[in-house]
Amino acid sequence: MKHETQDMMTPSFEDQYGRHKRKLRISVTDRCNFKCLYCMPEHPEWIKKHDLLSFEALFEFCRFMVQNGIENIRITGGEPLMRQGVVHFIRDLQSLRAKGLKRISITTNAHYLKKYASDLKHAGLDDLNISLDSLDPEQFMTLTKKPILPVLEGIKAAQAVGLKFKINTVLMKGKNDDQILPLVQWAKSQHIPLRFIEFMPLDGDQHWSNAAVVSEQEILEVLSKTYSIEALEQHSEPARLFRLDQNYDVGVISTITHSFCGQCDRIRLTAQGELYNCLFAPKGIDLKPLLNELVQGYDQDRTLTELYDKTSSYIWNKAKGFHSLNTHTRKITMHMIGG
Repeated sequence: MKHETQDMMTPSFEDQYGRHKRKLRISVTDRCNFKCLYCMPEHPEWIKKHDLLSFEALFEFCRFMVQNGIENIRITGGEPLMRQGVVHFIRDLQSLRAKGLKRISITTNAHYLKKYASDLKHAGLDDLNISLDSLDPEQFMTLTKKPILPVLEGIKAAQAVGLKFKINTVLMKGKNDDQILPLVQWAKSQHIPLRFIEFMPLDGDQHWSNAAVVSEQEILEVLSKTYSIEALEQHSEPARLFRLDQNYDVGVISTITHSFCGQCDRIRLTAQGELYNCLFAPKGIDLKPLLNELVQGYDQDRTLTELYDKTSSYIWNKAKGFHSLNTHTRKITMHMIGG
């Protein structure tokens, strides 16, 4: 069976356009203490805790995926640090490095990072993505319904323990597009990598419009008034990098205006066990029953074969890219799939 192959070249899931999947993003909870406009619905209906995929089932899925070519695992939410046990889960994932896992990351709003930074470092976490959409305290409160101070303290805690991280900022016209220069100046002064993200149609209440998008070109126009800009070569990462004044690189994830789908090597699992082959996929597949069977240990060969067949078929049928999908028919929103 292919899922058991351990040759010199680890097998990997591939879609119909020849894109091999090397990165897995796992949502461990849909809950979040923030209410960011581009993510959380005004009145969220949380998944019941007993309906969440167990960490044991999540681990079995990660092991299966690493054996089939996954090299990077990113833990997302909601806010992943709100789920008790996530640090132990990261520690458990270390055993998969011998099977080919190269990197374990987490995406967080940093509100709880002051509490968990040291534990995450000792658990073996490689790096973090930290969401920070404004440095202005009043504007930050408007955007998230939370104070900014715990986030800044969380960032300092990550720095103190030597955790690598980068800042992600979603820009929205009339909301925080005045933060482009302040964020660059702040991040540059602290030698922190910064990525701007174009507003994507994944907001909980589906109020997204193209008019609210701050495009890559508009970002560069703002930066060009202060810095010289050199475009760098883009590889498999979603961000297009630009070197400012020959000494600091800022990234732009421009899904709307410059889709990077042609090199996409990502797949996603929700906290309920649904696999999505694309952030904008209109539907996923439910793997929870099979993953629970793996945990229970019944007829593992049959279960692994069925899991492989179901997963590989779904990934193979991944769409060509964002612009080939009708994003208005999507089933999932940002707070459930983790971005």
